[in-house]
Amino acid sequence: MTRRLWARIGLYLTLGLILLIAIFPFWWMINTSLKQQADIFGGVTLYPHNPTTANYSRLFNTYHFAEYLQNSILIVTVSVAVSLVLGTLAAYPLARFHLRFGLNQSALVVALLVRMLPAILLVIPFYIMLGKWGLLNTRMGLILIYSCLNTSFVIWMMQSFLAEIPRDIEEAAMVDGDSRLTALRRVVLPLAAPGLAATAIFSVIATYNDFLLALSLTSTPTAQTVPVGVSTLIGKIQIEYGPMAAAGVVGAVPIVIFALLVQRHFVRGLTLGAVK
Repeated sequence: MTRRLWARIGLYLTLGLILLIAIFPFWWMINTSLKQQADIFGGVTLYPHNPTTANYSRLFNTYHFAEYLQNSILIVTVSVAVSLVLGTLAAYPLARFHLRFGLNQSALVVALLVRMLPAILLVIPFYIMLGKWGLLNTRMGLILIYSCLNTSFVIWMMQSFLAEIPRDIEEAAMVDGDSRLTALRRVVLPLAAPGLAATAIFSVIATYNDFLLALSLTSTPTAQTVPVGVSTLIGKIQIEYGPMAAAGVVGAVPIVIFALLVQRHFVRGLTLGAVK
């Protein structure tokens, strides 16, 4: 009994240490965002002795960070929603029908290859394409690009989830009078909600954190996203560490809220084996 107790105590201490290491960078960011510029360079402290919200005020009033945040939320929301719809509709036949000549696996490999290509290789083709369509430095241009890139990822993820749903349930709904599309909407998609949540959160994080494409395809705050807005705080003479830390805190809020909303489905989706 004593050995088991000490083993449990050691386990809890180890988990607590790991959690502390994981949370410490976030606490340091919050700590820095609440410090004055002189206190940031005055020495290492684990909490602000003279807390201030001046960095947040400068972030929104001087650097107009609200515009970057609004662009990111709009671009991520629309592009992920579009990619989930298109990707799920494309993944459904790959999971339900056996195509000849091994086209199921070939289609999945092609979809995966799109995501495996380095973003730096795609910048010039995307730039030329958006330039011809008059979509450079627009939110619509970024939505189009991110929707295309995320759709391939959604196809790969959702095909695995949809393949695990028994066909008998769907066929029973079709016997009752549902069409295949109606059965997909009313029966299959509710059962695939964990997969949709897991796929959505990965797509949201990848799109929200993208820097290279957003930097290359936009040039003004009217279309630039949060990562690009944070980079503007790095000047030629000095780095605005206080506002930059505040930008990190503000920029993390939408992701944290989204993760909390889909947490239950996301954890269930991971346990179902969608991530290979």
